[in-house]
Amino acid sequence: MTEIRHAPVAPTRTQRLASGGEIDAHRHDDHQIVYAARGVLAVTTSEGSWVAPGTRAIWVPAGTVHAHRAYGELDLHLVGLPATDNPLGLDTPTVLTVGPLLRELIVAYTRDGSGDSPERARLRAVLLDQLRASPQQPLHVPAPTEPMLRAVCAILQADPGDNRTLAELGREVGASDRTLSRMFRRDVGMTFPQWRTQLRLHHALILLADKTPVTVVAHRCGWSSASAFIDVFRHTFGHTPGTYPTAVTPIRRAVGVPGEADWLVPGHPGAG
Repeated sequence: MTEIRHAPVAPTRTQRLASGGEIDAHRHDDHQIVYAARGVLAVTTSEGSWVAPGTRAIWVPAGTVHAHRAYGELDLHLVGLPATDNPLGLDTPTVLTVGPLLRELIVAYTRDGSGDSPERARLRAVLLDQLRASPQQPLHVPAPTEPMLRAVCAILQADPGDNRTLAELGREVGASDRTLSRMFRRDVGMTFPQWRTQLRLHHALILLADKTPVTVVAHRCGWSSASAFIDVFRHTFGHTPGTYPTAVTPIRRAVGVPGEADWLVPGHPGAG
Protein backbone atom coordinates (compact mmCIF):
# COMPACT_ATOMS: atom_id res chain seq x y z
CA MET A 1 0.00 0.00 0.00
CA THR A 2 2.25 2.80 -1.26
CA GLU A 3 -0.25 5.49 -2.32
CA ILE A 4 -2.30 6.57 0.66
CA ARG A 5 -5.29 8.87 0.55
CA HIS A 6 -6.07 11.04 3.56
CA ALA A 7 -9.82 11.44 4.07
CA PRO A 8 -9.99 13.34 7.39
CA VAL A 9 -13.64 12.55 8.14
CA ALA A 10 -14.69 8.89 8.19
CA PRO A 11 -18.03 8.80 6.33
CA THR A 12 -21.25 7.44 7.72
CA ARG A 13 -23.19 5.94 4.83
CA THR A 14 -24.15 2.81 2.93
CA GLN A 15 -22.87 1.60 -0.39
CA ARG A 16 -22.79 -1.50 -2.54
CA LEU A 17 -19.46 -3.03 -3.52
CA ALA A 18 -19.28 -5.63 -6.29
CA SER A 19 -17.56 -8.95 -5.71
CA GLY A 20 -13.82 -8.41 -6.09
CA GLY A 21 -14.28 -4.66 -5.66
CA GLU A 22 -11.71 -2.73 -3.67
CA ILE A 23 -11.42 0.55 -1.79
CA ASP A 24 -7.83 1.75 -2.02
CA ALA A 25 -5.46 2.40 0.88
CA HIS A 26 -6.51 5.42 2.92
CA ARG A 27 -6.76 6.74 6.46
CA HIS A 28 -9.16 8.84 8.48
CA ASP A 29 -8.70 11.11 11.48
CA ASP A 30 -11.82 9.41 12.86
CA HIS A 31 -12.56 5.89 14.01
CA GLN A 32 -14.72 3.78 11.72
CA ILE A 33 -16.98 0.76 12.00
CA VAL A 34 -17.16 -1.22 8.76
CA TYR A 35 -19.99 -3.74 8.44
CA ALA A 36 -21.07 -5.86 5.47
CA ALA A 37 -24.65 -7.10 5.76
CA ARG A 38 -23.97 -9.40 2.82
CA GLY A 39 -20.82 -11.07 1.50
CA VAL A 40 -17.40 -11.15 3.17
CA LEU A 41 -15.35 -8.04 3.88
CA ALA A 42 -11.56 -8.03 4.23
CA VAL A 43 -9.68 -5.07 5.71
CA THR A 44 -5.92 -5.02 5.16
CA THR A 45 -3.27 -2.93 6.92
CA SER A 46 0.51 -3.16 7.09
CA GLU A 47 0.02 -5.43 10.13
CA GLY A 48 -2.15 -8.02 8.42
CA SER A 49 -5.69 -8.79 7.33
CA TRP A 50 -9.00 -8.91 9.17
CA VAL A 51 -11.97 -10.70 7.65
CA ALA A 52 -15.64 -10.40 8.55
CA PRO A 53 -18.70 -12.30 7.24
CA GLY A 54 -22.23 -10.93 7.58
CA THR A 55 -22.40 -11.54 11.32
CA ARG A 56 -19.27 -9.53 12.10
CA ALA A 57 -18.03 -5.93 11.81
CA ILE A 58 -14.51 -4.51 11.78
CA TRP A 59 -13.40 -1.68 14.04
CA VAL A 60 -10.78 0.53 12.32
CA PRO A 61 -9.06 2.96 14.72
CA ALA A 62 -8.38 6.58 13.77
CA GLY A 63 -5.22 7.06 11.72
CA THR A 64 -4.99 3.43 10.58
CA VAL A 65 -4.00 3.07 6.93
CA HIS A 66 -6.34 0.44 5.53
CA ALA A 67 -7.88 -0.94 2.35
CA HIS A 68 -11.12 -2.86 1.78
CA ARG A 69 -11.85 -5.80 -0.49
CA ALA A 70 -15.19 -7.45 -1.23
CA TYR A 71 -15.72 -11.19 -1.57
CA GLY A 72 -19.21 -11.73 -2.90
CA GLU A 73 -21.57 -8.79 -3.39
CA LEU A 74 -21.22 -6.45 -0.40
CA ASP A 75 -23.91 -4.32 1.19
CA LEU A 76 -21.46 -2.10 3.04
CA HIS A 77 -22.34 0.07 6.05
CA LEU A 78 -19.79 2.64 7.27
CA VAL A 79 -20.08 4.40 10.64
CA GLY A 80 -17.64 7.22 11.42
CA LEU A 81 -16.93 8.19 15.04
CA PRO A 82 -14.76 11.06 16.34
CA ALA A 83 -11.28 10.09 17.52
CA THR A 84 -12.35 11.06 21.05
CA ASP A 85 -15.24 8.56 20.95
CA ASN A 86 -13.75 5.09 21.42
CA PRO A 87 -16.34 3.00 23.31
CA LEU A 88 -14.14 -0.12 23.31
CA GLY A 89 -10.80 1.55 23.93
CA LEU A 90 -9.31 -0.29 20.94
CA ASP A 91 -6.20 0.97 19.16
CA THR A 92 -5.87 -1.85 16.62
CA PRO A 93 -8.34 -3.17 14.03
CA THR A 94 -10.67 -5.69 15.64
CA VAL A 95 -13.46 -7.97 14.47
CA LEU A 96 -16.67 -7.60 16.50
CA THR A 97 -19.71 -9.85 16.72
CA VAL A 98 -22.84 -8.20 15.31
CA GLY A 99 -26.05 -9.46 16.89
CA PRO A 100 -29.54 -8.73 15.52
CA LEU A 101 -30.03 -5.50 17.49
CA LEU A 102 -26.61 -4.05 16.68
CA ARG A 103 -27.12 -4.95 13.02
CA GLU A 104 -30.41 -3.06 12.90
CA LEU A 105 -28.88 -0.05 14.66
CA ILE A 106 -26.02 0.09 12.14
CA VAL A 107 -28.43 -0.23 9.21
CA ALA A 108 -30.70 2.50 10.59
CA TYR A 109 -27.85 4.85 11.51
CA THR A 110 -26.16 4.58 8.11
CA ARG A 111 -29.39 5.01 6.15
CA ASP A 112 -28.93 8.79 6.45
CA GLY A 113 -25.38 9.77 7.38
CA SER A 114 -26.19 13.42 8.04
CA GLY A 115 -28.05 15.48 10.61
CA ASP A 116 -27.85 15.89 14.37
CA SER A 117 -31.47 15.54 15.47
CA PRO A 118 -32.31 14.36 19.01
CA GLU A 119 -33.65 11.11 17.53
CA ARG A 120 -30.39 10.46 15.71
CA ALA A 121 -28.38 11.25 18.84
CA ARG A 122 -30.40 8.70 20.80
CA LEU A 123 -29.91 6.11 18.05
CA ARG A 124 -26.16 6.72 18.15
CA ALA A 125 -26.07 6.38 21.95
CA VAL A 126 -27.78 2.99 21.82
CA LEU A 127 -25.46 1.90 19.00
CA LEU A 128 -22.43 2.76 21.15
CA ASP A 129 -23.92 0.87 24.10
CA GLN A 130 -24.32 -2.21 21.92
CA LEU A 131 -20.75 -1.87 20.65
CA ARG A 132 -19.46 -1.89 24.22
CA ALA A 133 -21.22 -5.22 24.77
CA SER A 134 -20.08 -6.72 21.45
CA PRO A 135 -17.68 -9.67 21.84
CA GLN A 136 -14.35 -9.42 20.04
CA GLN A 137 -13.21 -12.19 17.68
CA PRO A 138 -9.66 -13.18 16.67
CA LEU A 139 -10.27 -13.19 12.90
CA HIS A 140 -6.87 -11.71 12.14
CA VAL A 141 -4.05 -12.98 9.95
CA PRO A 142 -0.97 -11.03 11.13
CA ALA A 143 1.63 -10.01 8.55
CA PRO A 144 5.19 -11.04 9.51
CA THR A 145 8.20 -8.77 9.21
CA GLU A 146 11.05 -11.32 9.40
CA PRO A 147 12.19 -12.14 5.81
CA MET A 148 12.32 -15.92 6.37
CA LEU A 149 8.93 -15.88 8.04
CA ARG A 150 7.50 -13.81 5.21
CA ALA A 151 8.77 -16.45 2.77
CA VAL A 152 7.06 -19.27 4.69
CA CYS A 153 3.82 -17.31 5.00
CA ALA A 154 3.86 -16.45 1.29
CA ILE A 155 4.01 -20.17 0.44
CA LEU A 156 0.94 -20.86 2.58
CA GLN A 157 -0.95 -17.78 1.40
CA ALA A 158 -0.50 -18.99 -2.16
CA ASP A 159 -1.85 -22.42 -1.17
CA PRO A 160 -3.62 -22.59 2.23
CA GLY A 161 -4.12 -26.32 1.62
CA ASP A 162 -0.36 -26.97 1.78
CA ASN A 163 -0.04 -29.47 4.65
CA ARG A 164 3.72 -29.53 4.99
CA THR A 165 5.13 -29.33 8.50
CA LEU A 166 7.08 -26.32 9.72
CA ALA A 167 10.28 -28.37 9.41
CA GLU A 168 9.52 -29.17 5.76
CA LEU A 169 8.70 -25.54 5.00
CA GLY A 170 11.85 -24.49 6.83
CA ARG A 171 14.02 -26.61 4.57
CA GLU A 172 12.60 -24.72 1.59
CA VAL A 173 13.49 -21.30 3.03
CA GLY A 174 16.72 -22.31 4.79
CA ALA A 175 15.68 -22.20 8.45
CA SER A 176 15.07 -24.79 11.16
CA ASP A 177 11.61 -25.42 12.55
CA ARG A 178 12.81 -24.22 15.99
CA THR A 179 13.99 -20.93 14.54
CA LEU A 180 10.75 -20.42 12.63
CA SER A 181 8.66 -21.39 15.65
CA ARG A 182 10.39 -18.70 17.75
CA MET A 183 9.89 -16.20 14.92
CA PHE A 184 6.15 -16.91 14.80
CA ARG A 185 5.74 -16.27 18.52
CA ARG A 186 7.95 -13.17 18.50
CA ASP A 187 6.89 -11.61 15.20
CA VAL A 188 3.16 -12.34 14.90
CA GLY A 189 2.27 -13.29 18.47
CA MET A 190 0.93 -16.71 17.47
CA THR A 191 2.17 -20.26 17.17
CA PHE A 192 2.55 -21.66 13.67
CA PRO A 193 -0.61 -23.86 13.95
CA GLN A 194 -2.62 -20.87 15.22
CA TRP A 195 -1.47 -18.67 12.34
CA ARG A 196 -2.16 -21.35 9.74
CA THR A 197 -5.65 -21.96 11.15
CA GLN A 198 -6.43 -18.24 10.95
CA LEU A 199 -5.21 -18.15 7.35
CA ARG A 200 -7.33 -21.16 6.45
CA LEU A 201 -10.46 -19.71 8.06
CA HIS A 202 -9.86 -16.45 6.18
CA HIS A 203 -9.59 -18.36 2.89
CA ALA A 204 -12.59 -20.55 3.76
CA LEU A 205 -14.83 -17.51 4.25
CA ILE A 206 -13.79 -16.19 0.85
CA LEU A 207 -14.58 -19.51 -0.83
CA LEU A 208 -17.94 -19.78 0.95
CA ALA A 209 -18.81 -16.27 -0.23
CA ASP A 210 -18.39 -17.63 -3.77
CA LYS A 211 -20.81 -20.49 -2.88
CA THR A 212 -18.09 -23.15 -3.02
CA PRO A 213 -19.35 -26.46 -1.56
CA VAL A 214 -18.26 -27.17 2.01
CA THR A 215 -16.40 -30.36 1.08
CA VAL A 216 -14.42 -28.49 -1.58
CA VAL A 217 -13.64 -25.67 0.86
CA ALA A 218 -12.35 -28.17 3.43
CA HIS A 219 -10.07 -29.80 0.84
CA ARG A 220 -8.72 -26.54 -0.61
CA CYS A 221 -7.99 -25.13 2.83
CA GLY A 222 -6.09 -28.18 4.06
CA TRP A 223 -8.42 -29.84 6.55
CA SER A 224 -8.23 -33.63 6.67
CA SER A 225 -11.99 -33.98 6.26
CA ALA A 226 -15.16 -31.94 5.93
CA SER A 227 -16.11 -32.85 9.51
CA ALA A 228 -12.81 -31.51 10.85
CA PHE A 229 -13.38 -28.23 8.98
CA ILE A 230 -16.97 -28.00 10.24
CA ASP A 231 -15.82 -28.47 13.85
CA VAL A 232 -13.28 -25.64 13.62
CA PHE A 233 -15.74 -23.38 11.80
CA ARG A 234 -18.51 -24.00 14.34
CA HIS A 235 -16.15 -23.36 17.25
CA THR A 236 -15.05 -20.04 15.70
CA PHE A 237 -18.33 -18.67 14.33
CA GLY A 238 -21.01 -20.42 16.38
CA HIS A 239 -22.66 -22.08 13.38
CA THR A 240 -21.73 -24.54 10.65
CA PRO A 241 -20.44 -23.49 7.22
CA GLY A 242 -23.52 -25.12 5.70
CA THR A 243 -25.64 -22.42 7.38
CA TYR A 244 -23.15 -19.67 6.52
CA PRO A 245 -25.09 -16.39 6.07
CA THR A 246 -24.20 -15.14 2.59
CA ALA A 247 -26.89 -12.50 3.06
CA VAL A 248 -28.33 -11.13 6.28
CA THR A 249 -31.91 -9.90 6.05
CA PRO A 250 -32.46 -6.96 8.40
CA ILE A 251 -35.65 -6.97 10.49
CA ARG A 252 -36.76 -3.65 9.04
CA ARG A 253 -40.43 -3.83 9.95
CA ALA A 254 -39.65 -4.16 13.67
CA VAL A 255 -37.64 -0.95 13.80
CA GLY A 256 -39.15 1.00 10.94
CA VAL A 257 -36.10 0.92 8.65
CA PRO A 258 -36.92 1.43 4.94
CA GLY A 259 -36.39 -1.25 2.33
CA GLU A 260 -33.07 -1.92 0.65
CA ALA A 261 -33.75 0.36 -2.32
CA ASP A 262 -34.11 3.30 0.09
CA TRP A 263 -30.81 3.00 1.91
CA LEU A 264 -28.30 1.51 -0.54
CA VAL A 265 -26.37 3.90 -2.74
CA PRO A 266 -23.86 2.97 -5.45
CA GLY A 267 -20.27 2.61 -4.23
CA HIS A 268 -17.17 3.80 -5.98
CA PRO A 269 -13.46 2.92 -5.65
CA GLY A 270 -12.59 6.13 -3.82
CA ALA A 271 -15.20 5.70 -1.10
CA GLY A 272 -14.72 4.46 2.45
